[in-house]
Amino acid sequence: MTVVDAAAEALDRAWWLQIAGEAADDLATDAVVRDQAGKTPYDEIARLREAGLLALLIPVEHGGGGADWSTACAVVRKIAAADGAIGQVLGCHYLLSFSARFFGGADLAARVERASAAGQWCWGGGLTSREPRLTLTSGRDGRLVNGRQGYATGVLVADRLAVRVTHADTGEPLAVLVDTAHPGVVCGSDDVDTFGQRLAAGGSVEFDAVPVEDDAVLGPLSWDEDTLSPFSGLAAPTGRLVSAQICLGIAQGVLAEAREYTRAVHAPWPHTSPRDPYALTTYGELTVATFSAAALADQALEALDGGLARGEDLTDDECAEITVLAAAAEAAASRAAHDATARALDVVGARSASSAYGFDRFWRNARTHTLYDPVAHRLHEVGDYFLNGEHPPFTLPF
Repeated sequence: MTVVDAAAEALDRAWWLQIAGEAADDLATDAVVRDQAGKTPYDEIARLREAGLLALLIPVEHGGGGADWSTACAVVRKIAAADGAIGQVLGCHYLLSFSARFFGGADLAARVERASAAGQWCWGGGLTSREPRLTLTSGRDGRLVNGRQGYATGVLVADRLAVRVTHADTGEPLAVLVDTAHPGVVCGSDDVDTFGQRLAAGGSVEFDAVPVEDDAVLGPLSWDEDTLSPFSGLAAPTGRLVSAQICLGIAQGVLAEAREYTRAVHAPWPHTSPRDPYALTTYGELTVATFSAAALADQALEALDGGLARGEDLTDDECAEITVLAAAAEAAASRAAHDATARALDVVGARSASSAYGFDRFWRNARTHTLYDPVAHRLHEVGDYFLNGEHPPFTLPF
């Protein structure tokens, strides 16, 4: 990269972070009210679409913003600091909208990205293997998807769903793209009533003979050296780092709001000094934990960018190293979010229990997000790699 290219890239990143900051400020103004109402976030997604953030990762030549993953993750962190649920919807959208590039190759990705940019699609769904299987059949009526997915992020606001299906004849797992406008796609939220991430637009999805076009088969998901390349394997650490950004955003968001409250009222408890040593120590500990987790996430993102640049020359060992680093970053971010969202309430004091301030939403959002992918799994992967050199399995958080 030349000096001119580096300068242009830095300028683009600064521009997108400014746009994201403005969107986050907008979301923060009514975050408490929206969280308590728990309505489907059509308006919130419209705000992101109007800001151009949905097409951020799509190359400029395909009609998008041309940003890299480091910029996309920074945007997710900013949005999550204002609203963790919308940060999750956006992060999931970025990961799934990149799935054609991970699993289908450059030509297919170009066609899908052009359509996505032109339609300003919001992507939802999920490629995790933990859901009940969806079946893909092939016959005279073409390729059809049938079955039920128990939960997927963003399905209530998505224009397209990227989902994992099993081919009925071969048993091969595939990533496919479906149009939510088809009458055979029925999304529901009545069976999902979480105490956190209420605006993540999640729910179940029923598929009844939903057609899949040729360009909508994004690629295989089988973790096999003859099927899934090391480059495709980078989808897993990318997802881990998106998850880490959501956790870091929530941690940074609660600390920022707690700080403003503490400054405004001068002290968390009656008859104490604004420089109460307990409050200062707690803020110090939480700041160190969050900064440390953010530094680790940034280190992992740098490694990911390097792996993506390697393309099909990436080796299995290099993919494993990036995956372990991303797993460590997600684990650190998860712990920082848990700690910050719980202990920040202590330094705010008894008034943090008031629903008017909405401090509880940060804890609820962090706890709900991390329940879907417990930190113990990531620590197991890191430990097994460190001790035994075992490569982590291919798993996705969304």
